[in-house]
Amino acid sequence: MFPSVAFRPIRLLVISLALTAVAVPVAGWVNHLKFGVFLGIGLLIGLLNALGVRRSVAVITAQAHPLKSTMALNSAGRLLVISVIGLAIAFVFRPDGLGVVFGLALFQVLLVLSTALPVWKKLRMGAAESGSSGGGAEGRELSDD
Repeated sequence: MFPSVAFRPIRLLVISLALTAVAVPVAGWVNHLKFGVFLGIGLLIGLLNALGVRRSVAVITAQAHPLKSTMALNSAGRLLVISVIGLAIAFVFRPDGLGVVFGLALFQVLLVLSTALPVWKKLRMGAAESGSSGGGAEGRELSDD
């Protein structure tokens, strides 16, 4: 699940735009301007995927008895669609189209860093303030059914 404290889509959009703004001129400098543009497209697709994950988690966990299988099928379907789109762009616009694949991969690194670091910091601060008490877990657990 995406903790509300960590998932900041606007921040990720700004970082993605900044990376694209750097990648396009650098790629143009080495005569592959389209690679930089496709990298930005990959970053955008990654952001749209992250927003889709947040929406589907909210919908599925709002159910009375959320199922892990529902979440797994939802994730697998979204991964399939994104993979097909990314690979199709990479194939049709090769070699510069590979920028989409690199953009998708780069976005995943950004997402993990921008989500994990604030959560880790908050957990460390919470553990320091409350001693050894862990507090209660928020949210619902998904059942195996």
